[in-house]
Amino acid sequence: MVKTLSNTDFQNLTISLIQERLLNQNYIASTQTATTLLLAIKLRKPIIVEGGAGVGKTSLAKAFAKSFDLDFIKLQCYEGIDESKALYEWEYGKQLLYTQILKETLLKNKEKNSTEELIESLYSFKSLFFSEEFLLERPILKALRNREQSVLLLDEIDKSDPEFEAFLFEILSEYSVTIPELGTLEAKNIPIVFLTSNGQRALSDPLRRRALYLYLDYPDREMEEKILLTHIPNISRILLTQILNVIQITRDFPLKKHPGVSEGIEWAKAILTLLEIDINALSINNGLLTKEIILETLPVLVKYKSDYEFIVNHINSLI
Repeated sequence: MVKTLSNTDFQNLTISLIQERLLNQNYIASTQTATTLLLAIKLRKPIIVEGGAGVGKTSLAKAFAKSFDLDFIKLQCYEGIDESKALYEWEYGKQLLYTQILKETLLKNKEKNSTEELIESLYSFKSLFFSEEFLLERPILKALRNREQSVLLLDEIDKSDPEFEAFLFEILSEYSVTIPELGTLEAKNIPIVFLTSNGQRALSDPLRRRALYLYLDYPDREMEEKILLTHIPNISRILLTQILNVIQITRDFPLKKHPGVSEGIEWAKAILTLLEIDINALSINNGLLTKEIILETLPVLVKYKSDYEFIVNHINSLI
């Protein structure tokens, strides 16, 4: 029988408890996000988390794992990824070494055995080469066979090929995998699965049917203020207001990549760092944000030359 609970008592889990645990990891989750997490656990369903880059999709999976002291296992998806990188491989180097040792051992007894007997002896070890001792677990198989319940993150699933999605169907439906040499292996503990997507390509309907859906957007001003205060509690109210103004305005600009939550946090930290290092050189008056400090720290907030140039040309609209 598949064990569904780890050392954490998920039977007593509530929406508010999930939010509280995530907050302890500096992740502020909305009621909708916490509700989706709760349902995923209760219904044993994976979660597809979609949204733009930097809205906190990967951070959600990491924070959840830390919140409940679960093993965090990540598979970074990319074009061309296949079963061998996601599920398992055979340790060919180890097999080769074992073959060499076996060969030397058999050759020592060459005089006592005929060629046919030597071949038969070597053939008798065939099953050993494809046994547990030579199995190299990749993230998905590792999560399924983990002794404790774990969080499995399939990051940027939209970058993989449709064929890889089809490979995931059996796993996400039955939480089991079939290895020809070993048979069908069922999950020791059903992992909590997050599949993140930036919308690079549309995910298939069969995959969506097997999962719950959560869309994360850029936070509104109130939520982002809470997020910044969680990460930078000592920031002044005036400076916080100015930083929020700039972030919110830049998200309305026609940029190639709008600043995400993570960029906003790092930008605020960069501003405070420069405030501490050299106040006079950055033309900062009474700790207020100025055009000069925005230009100095802009590389933290934007990631493309065209976005940088656009903001420079519209700097007057930010202050």
